[in-house]
Order: sequence, then C-alpha cells, then structure tokens
Amino acid sequence: MLESLSGPVLGSFSLVVLTLNTIFWTLLLLLVAVLKLAIPINRWRIACDGVLNAIGQNWIWCNNMGLQLTKEIRWDVEGADDLKPNAWYLVVANHQTWVDIVVLQKIFHRKAPMLKFFLKKELIWVPVLGIAWWALDFPFMRRSSSVHKDFETARKACEKFKLVPVSVMNFIEGTRFTIEKRQKQNSPFNHLLKPKAGGIALVLGTMGKQLHSILDVTIAYPQGVQGIWAFLCSKSMTVKVRVRQLPVTEELLGDFLTDREFRRHFNKWLNTLWTEKDHLIETLLQPQAHRLKVDA
Repeated sequence: MLESLSGPVLGSFSLVVLTLNTIFWTLLLLLVAVLKLAIPINRWRIACDGVLNAIGQNWIWCNNMGLQLTKEIRWDVEGADDLKPNAWYLVVANHQTWVDIVVLQKIFHRKAPMLKFFLKKELIWVPVLGIAWWALDFPFMRRSSSVHKDFETARKACEKFKLVPVSVMNFIEGTRFTIEKRQKQNSPFNHLLKPKAGGIALVLGTMGKQLHSILDVTIAYPQGVQGIWAFLCSKSMTVKVRVRQLPVTEELLGDFLTDREFRRHFNKWLNTLWTEKDHLIETLLQPQAHRLKVDA
C-alpha cells in the first residue's frame, strides 16, 4: 500500500510516524530521568542510565522499523559487525546531511553502545528532541570566548561517559559538507571539509585508556545527498558505509591545548585520516557494483 503513495504523502506519513514514536519514548525517558535526579545515589543513577540507554535503543529500533515499512534502502555496509555492545568507542564520520544520523543509528544499533553527540546548547529547545537528548545525557556545549572553558565543559561530559558504555560521536568537520562551504574554506579535499582536531583530541585525552577503539566511518550516497524531508519522501535509495576500527595508541593521547608538538603530530595524523577518507568516498561514488543488502 505504501508503494502507491506519492512522495509528499509518503513523507508526511513518515514524519507523523516518527513524531509519534519520538513523543512516546521521550515521555518514558523523561520519567526515568526525573527518578534519576530525585535520588542522589551513584549506584541508582548508574542503574537509571542503563534504563535510559535501553529506552533510547528501543526508540531507535522503532525508527528503523519505520524505515523498512516506508522505503527500500539498499545497504552496502562493511566493517560494522565485529563490534562489542559493552565497550567504549570514539566514532568519527564525514557529515553531509541529517540523514547521516539515521544511517549511523541503523548500522550500529545493538552492535555498539548508543551514540552520544556533543550538541550546541541552542538545540535543547528543539521540541521533544531537546528533552530526549537532555534525558539521555547528551552534552550541550555553550560556546564561550575561552577555549579552555569549552574544553572544561567537554571534559566533564567525558567523565560522565566513563560510567556506562557509550559510543562518543563526533562529526569533526563541524558542519555539513557542501560545495560552497568547501570553496569558502579552501579545503584541500574533494568531498570533505577540513577536520577540526580539538574535540576528538579531548575525548582521547580524557577517555583514551577506556576506549576500545576509534571507529572511522565513511558514508556515501551514490544517488546524491538528500535533506531530511527529501529522504522521508523518497521510496528508495542506496547507502554505502565503510567502518574501520583504529587502535587507540599512546601517540594519540596527550594535551592538545598546551603541548605544541603533540598538537602538530595529532593534526598530521588526522589530516592523513581525512585524505584516506576523501579517496574512499571517491571510490564509493563510482558506479561499479558492490555487495548490497536491501531493506524493503
């Protein structure tokens, strides 16, 4: 029946389903979050965090089921199977559209711990979602004039992440890729903006000993990048994803703020990673056949 719906009707139906699903799970998240705050005992709060993450995973599962009902997605994914749901990961990925988040949640669902993002403080006012992100302990960053103050805020968030297994997610370009942004930035890459090292250097410096590995994720859309509304209206698309596990070595753990030599070394490592990613995206966008799994 859904195949017969026109694009805008399908998009509207998908949006309603996603909204109702989000409201339902957010109400549960809010209830547990209030109970967590009401009893200031560490063991209780850690237990509540486990419940909150389980609710979040169920929310994502329902969203994934909605995708299967409303569209045919041809998934070409490699490297996302040999993961541990009870380990800690740092996830880095290229960023082109809000659909990237849907893709990441789909491929890592119940294979790795729930993804947690650093968010701009303004996003806490997003209807319903802001409350859900707050309940799930997504850190809200207040951009200040002091880099040291921003790093201290992020460091406190990382200390919380040590309590329950988590996948700390970072889009290290800082914004979604567009040709205009690439030209304005004079980026040396064809498909990427310049990477920003400070955020992941801080996560590694704070949590490095606890992290199982770095998950380097490359996302490509051979049929073109879609915004979230175009994605909801579409009936089919192809998504290609490659995941690499990178070891957390001593060379990646240091003081990015004060150690100039470490900062130089870390930036060099990150730019090499980004150069490899740029070449991989070029390959993934080529028309040759790849292994595809269809979610109908």
